[in-house]
Amino acid sequence: MQRQALGMVETKGLIGMIEASDAMVKTALVTLQRYEKIGQGYVTTMVRGDVGAVKAAVEAGAAAAQRVGELISAHVIPNPHPDLEAAILDAPSPKGAG
Repeated sequence: MQRQALGMVETKGLIGMIEASDAMVKTALVTLQRYEKIGQGYVTTMVRGDVGAVKAAVEAGAAAAQRVGELISAHVIPNPHPDLEAAILDAPSPKGAG
């Protein structure tokens, strides 16, 4: 079974993250996995799908976030290790973050 790529867009501010998430799921066949409030206004949203779809989605999400807010970073991991997936995608959000 082939694992799916993981795409991430990090913004400063919730509106940029919402705009990025909306653009990502509208642009390509990806699944919105979760978002994470990191603190001090930083928010990361994560999507999954095949590598090409995730790359297209992250590009669109980064551009959308930049239009309405502050884009911090965007990145795609084509084939994340299962331990990384368990640590990031299955872990509960830290209490008090945001």
